[in-house]
Amino acid sequence: MAAKTTLNAKNLEALGAERLAALLIEVSTGDAAMKRRLRLELAGAASPAEAAREVRKRLASIARGRTFIDWQKRRAFVADIEAQRRAIVDQVAPGDPGEALDLLWQFLSLAGPVYDRCDDSSGAIGDEFRAACVDLGTIAQVVGPDPERLAERTFDAICANDYGQYDDLIRLLAPTLGPKGLDHLKARVMDLARTPIATPPDRERDKIGWATSGPIYADQIVRSRHDSTVQLALEAIADAQGDVDGFIAQKTDKARAVPTVAAEIAQRLLDAGRPKEAWTAINAAATDRAGHIPFEWQETRLAVMEALGMMEEAQAFRWRCFETFLNPTHLREHLRRLPDFEDLEAEERALRFVRASPHFHEALWFLVHWPALDRAADLVVTRAEALDGDLYHILVPAAEALEAKHPLAATLIRRALIDFTLGAARSTRYRHAARHLLECQGLAGQIGDFGGFETHEAYRARLKAEHGRKASFWSLLD
Repeated sequence: MAAKTTLNAKNLEALGAERLAALLIEVSTGDAAMKRRLRLELAGAASPAEAAREVRKRLASIARGRTFIDWQKRRAFVADIEAQRRAIVDQVAPGDPGEALDLLWQFLSLAGPVYDRCDDSSGAIGDEFRAACVDLGTIAQVVGPDPERLAERTFDAICANDYGQYDDLIRLLAPTLGPKGLDHLKARVMDLARTPIATPPDRERDKIGWATSGPIYADQIVRSRHDSTVQLALEAIADAQGDVDGFIAQKTDKARAVPTVAAEIAQRLLDAGRPKEAWTAINAAATDRAGHIPFEWQETRLAVMEALGMMEEAQAFRWRCFETFLNPTHLREHLRRLPDFEDLEAEERALRFVRASPHFHEALWFLVHWPALDRAADLVVTRAEALDGDLYHILVPAAEALEAKHPLAATLIRRALIDFTLGAARSTRYRHAARHLLECQGLAGQIGDFGGFETHEAYRARLKAEHGRKASFWSLLD
């Protein structure tokens, strides 16, 4: 049982409303964010109308703001806009969904002025606008606004989608727009498509940058944005209407040769019960560069093959994909479809293939995650010189997976990480390198034979001789 002094909701309730109110007044003194939150809670408790007024006032204040929101202020700002969004959804919407819907439109309109003055390198602010878009779609279904009026507002929004806040708007509003609204929206987008974008005379064109092909002009950016808005909107409308051909029509022949686009088209054709056309679409992709074939293209092609009854061809393709990319998903699916006992022989053959792969780190990742830890350890010990200590995202999990039963392999991996960090003087990684050295020390007693590799004492001595002047590293070990 938690002590009565433990900070939790139940213990705080025991203080009583009067004492808690006094404490909240005390802690909110001088804290504008806390005061806003408390006022918002009081407004919500009073009525949805009061909560709506409080939110609307705060949203207007944020829209007028001019202070730059740097990374230090970002967390507080995100908490503020999240509180406004949650108040709309939790306090206003249950009693007045129409007002909540209007407030969400106002909330989303903040994207422009907010992004103009903020550092959103973490993506947290963008997450709030995307969440508001989802909320908008949900509450719109409750309100059921006039489809054509909703289509007009949607059109205005996608034309102002400067920061991607409305990327999913059509999909989210499609159930509420319905056939009438979607048709109206499509007509508006088609009108936009026919609207010409004027090109000024050369002497009046605004040059804003340079590319390898030459100067970049402001009117080119405007035209590109115009064309992108039309294309993405028509694609989303086609998807919402179940119009596969309408979606495909937005893709140029060049685009259809891109594997990800070919996969998008083929999947839609497959879902529409048109597998033969899906086969043509998936094979239209330019896949001559094996290292650049996306996984979704491979998976879609397999789905189309199975839909066409090409089971043997699909198995052969899975094996080729496994050999090319060392992807365990393809191998597992290949083995799952084999008769009993044949799968064991095929797995052994596959693991031998991985062990002999010239792509050392891809092979190590595969063997660790399969898992085949004995083979992973053997790979490390016999090809230790291939370890690239810069690939910590592969090596750190590998060392952790191997250390229990294969301490020598885990040690060699960590030494590679240490050697790279100190050799490249990556001071930001020194604390990690120091931890790895201590981990090597802890494993040393479990290694009965270092074989041709240095003992831990010899390795540490060499590090000291080669990198003794890196005091900031060695101080971490004191």
